[in-house]
Amino acid sequence: MTSIDTWSPWIALIVTGGPGLLAAAGLAFSLYLTHRHLDAIKEALKNSRYIYLWGPSLGKRGVIWSLLEMSKITQMIIFPRSSLIIGELDPGDLEKFPPYLRRLLLIDMIMISTSFAWAAVAALLIKFK
Repeated sequence: MTSIDTWSPWIALIVTGGPGLLAAAGLAFSLYLTHRHLDAIKEALKNSRYIYLWGPSLGKRGVIWSLLEMSKITQMIIFPRSSLIIGELDPGDLEKFPPYLRRLLLIDMIMISTSFAWAAVAALLIKFK
């Protein structure tokens, strides 16, 4: 394997700076989901305990809380097993959850996960140059 010092500066910049840009785009997409699609998500999950408890305050407690709430809802829909076991998610709501919202949540999760994995690979390349 060649050292990162011998790479073209543009390639090195993309490999090391790309994860930060992708993470920022993922956070912006999460905020977009919070501001544009949160009402539809709350309506689709109206029988779930999580929405029953936190529904009135969802999206109204600031930027950081909005991001955390959207990541929790994404986890509940994309990986529903634990949420079903502890009773946060209603099985009927999960079955009837709109496919377009599920797709948007999946895109959000993939963007954040990819940026994390890419940053780990870039860190390893820099460490073992």
